Amino acid sequence: MMNKHRRERMFETGDIRLLMLHFLQQRSAHGYELIKAIEDLAKGEYTPSASIIYPNLTYLEEQGFVLANQEDGGKKQYTITAEGAALLNQQGELLTTVTERLHSLAILSNNRSIPEMQRAINNIRSALNLRLAKGPIEQETLYKITDALDRATKEIERS
Repeated sequence: MMNKHRRERMFETGDIRLLMLHFLQQRSAHGYELIKAIEDLAKGEYTPSASIIYPNLTYLEEQGFVLANQEDGGKKQYTITAEGAALLNQQGELLTTVTERLHSLAILSNNRSIPEMQRAINNIRSALNLRLAKGPIEQETLYKITDALDRATKEIERS
């Protein structure tokens, strides 16, 4: 059986809907513009897919929280309704939590892009990959590697 790495779900469905209403409260937008607005807020660390945005826009429209106006090119322009604004107002605390999560992703992106940080991350990754590619690891060597990584982890966490 293959070990697959799954990315943890970033947001619940309601969180995405609140973000969408938040951006629509600022101005009307197409679905793609909402995707880009969320991506920009997270500095590229999170980009919702079209398969998340468009069904949620349909849901918000069906619930009366947004209006969709068909434009000449076939695109829909979405506008928040009074009901959508009221929902957004009721959920202000949750919206703050969601936007703070996106801001922390942006901070992560900024800090990870510091050249010294990139070099250090790449060095540890390369050293570990080179060692793991050498072949079977004896128990004593395994302990040395994991102890070194654990020490580094603790120092980073406590810094």
